[in-house]
Amino acid sequence: MYDVNCVRCPRLASHLKSVRDSYPDYHGLPVAPFGANKPGLLIVGLAPGMHGANATGRPFTGDHAGILLYKALYKYGFSNQEQATEAEDGLKLENCRITNAVKCLPPENKPTGAEVNTCNSFLVKEIESLGKQFVILALGGIAHKAVLKALSLKNKDHDFGHGALHQISKNKWLLDSYHCSRYNTQTRRLTEDMFFEVFNKAHELVNTTI
Repeated sequence: MYDVNCVRCPRLASHLKSVRDSYPDYHGLPVAPFGANKPGLLIVGLAPGMHGANATGRPFTGDHAGILLYKALYKYGFSNQEQATEAEDGLKLENCRITNAVKCLPPENKPTGAEVNTCNSFLVKEIESLGKQFVILALGGIAHKAVLKALSLKNKDHDFGHGALHQISKNKWLLDSYHCSRYNTQTRRLTEDMFFEVFNKAHELVNTTI
């Protein structure tokens, strides 16, 4: 599900090397998934942030996007605290795991389609490990499409939309949300209430169907 030494995407490998040279104290490598081994909820983001997961080595930790995400996780009982500042801050997830469609920091936070596809094999293995019942929460359109690809489903049959719910099979669901990025939250494309509504649905699905 994860290879800290993966260099299958030359552009990303080169970029990470440059980042390590400039920021020797940063993690600067592919970022591992974080959370429960057999979660009822799998959250799929886009990719590590430059001064967030790329620095700390843990998804959505230390950057703006993680502020709202971990607040929601705590509010709905998926974590033991609402802040994520560093890898050793005592945070634990309950019945939840967080990963990214692309495990490496991409230049300008924009992975290419080829890079998303190359990294998809890790997501395939991760979803296969979930068991027979789960909810996947895709943060943003790229994560949504990566999940569909990993599940061998067609995009045209499962359009992305904030709050959209797609039943994959019995007790298997894909739930969509706008990404909790700084841009989306500051422009009010995604508000706290909107994000909490999605998490409320995820919480209901995890606790009633699983």
